[in-house]
Amino acid sequence: MENTTDINTYHFESHAHKILPGVTDYHCEAHSEELKQNLNFYTEVGTIKDDVHIEDICVEENKAFDYQIISPKGAKNTSEVIFLFHGFNEKDWTKYIPWANSICEGTGKSVVLFPIAFHMQRAPKHWSSKREMYCLSEKRKKRYPNIVHSTLSNVAISMRLHSMPQRFIWSGLQTYYDVIQFVEECKAGKHPFINKDFKYDLFAYSIGGFLAQILKLTNHKEYFSDSKVCLFCSGATFNRLSPVSKFILDSEANVALYSFLVEHFDKILQKDEVIEHYIQGGHLEGKIFYSMLEYHKMRTFREELLKKYEKQIYAITLKKDFVIPSFEVINTLKGAYRDIAINVDEMDFDNAYTHEIPFPANKNSESLVNENMEKVFTKVCDFYNN
Repeated sequence: MENTTDINTYHFESHAHKILPGVTDYHCEAHSEELKQNLNFYTEVGTIKDDVHIEDICVEENKAFDYQIISPKGAKNTSEVIFLFHGFNEKDWTKYIPWANSICEGTGKSVVLFPIAFHMQRAPKHWSSKREMYCLSEKRKKRYPNIVHSTLSNVAISMRLHSMPQRFIWSGLQTYYDVIQFVEECKAGKHPFINKDFKYDLFAYSIGGFLAQILKLTNHKEYFSDSKVCLFCSGATFNRLSPVSKFILDSEANVALYSFLVEHFDKILQKDEVIEHYIQGGHLEGKIFYSMLEYHKMRTFREELLKKYEKQIYAITLKKDFVIPSFEVINTLKGAYRDIAINVDEMDFDNAYTHEIPFPANKNSESLVNENMEKVFTKVCDFYNN
């Protein structure tokens, strides 16, 4: 089959890394405010030796990195872009390239493969070393005999979030500010491929939908007023997810994260000056992040915003998705009283699939899987094109 798309690489340097753990003195430019953080990088559930539990500010790969844009073949520039945000604990773009190609071919728009902080090419390569991570996982199993789904695939991120759950907040906020920076650089005519008057939409899978919704609902400087948001296997509030999986998080990390972000977050806000400032100190993105953590918390505020943009948001869910179940996406996006007109399409496939691998590579069902993917991305492209 003839290739109808090109893939090109560009460079990005994050200005927002200065909010990451490891900095002593924080400066909020938006409020010209100095903040103090006395954060101990404790080691009772993480180790310094293995370079997994290192200070976030020291991860050079996260601060400056290359990213790819998939565009129609032969295009020299583009004025229409779709950002593609990936799922949690992803290490390479292999499964997303066909998705991006389908979106590009179906819409004629270029697709920016934008990595979340500490994921994909923004994480040190040794966090993906099978040998090193297998050894760490075995140690972790011995330390926590009742642990569920500790694997070489998820041990690095599980250790890091287990020891410091606030990393979920800081990496999310850094990525949010990175996308804003990217948009502003393009609008200033600094991108070699993207026109300064470009239009842009968002496609998000899994936890990437968290980022997409915060970008859309915050609508910083009205940058996203006209942006459409397509959510795939995504859209529920954090406390309605079930992320314990050999590909995502182990059970110990999940308990720590849930305890921090849901059960004790309000008390933590009283103790942590920096987190409190970004969540409750006049940053709308932080307020919206807070409203996305727990279904009942700030539900009216969240649902009013979703209703405001109901015609620009579309979700596709999978019936057998047990990580982000369809009914939880519907509960969040359509509202407690089902009075939000966001279209949620639940699909199901005849072959076996999971949240993590919606389109499995299986020779016995290859044609069926290809057909399923075509059905999904036809719906995605129709949403963007109409």
